[in-house]
Amino acid sequence: MFDYTVSTNKGVEEAVESLEASLKEEQFGVLWTFDIKDKLQEKGLDFNKEYKVLEVCNPKEAQRVLSENQMAGYFLPCKMVVYDDEGTTKIGMPKPTALISMVNDETIESLAKDIEERLITCMDKSV
Repeated sequence: MFDYTVSTNKGVEEAVESLEASLKEEQFGVLWTFDIKDKLQEKGLDFNKEYKVLEVCNPKEAQRVLSENQMAGYFLPCKMVVYDDEGTTKIGMPKPTALISMVNDETIESLAKDIEERLITCMDKSV
């Protein structure tokens, strides 16, 4: 599986807030949150599902990865989503190890594994 996804009984906004707090504990910051529902409605499109995309970064980790291989920047910042799936809130992300495997560099694959484990911990705490 290229992704890691968990379900929660929290609403989308509450799940986003919880995720942001967990990320902060791991020294990850949310660079921005993109509200897909609002943007599509702003463009006149009919889309009524809550769907938020968070761009997440830990500057020290980004520096480490980019120092090893600049192509890793193609996958930065990390993307996480929080959305409503028929009444259940889901929190998910593409696994950094799945993405970085395309670069074929064992050094950054181990860095990606560490980052992935930390992000999974943040998601699991947010449930």
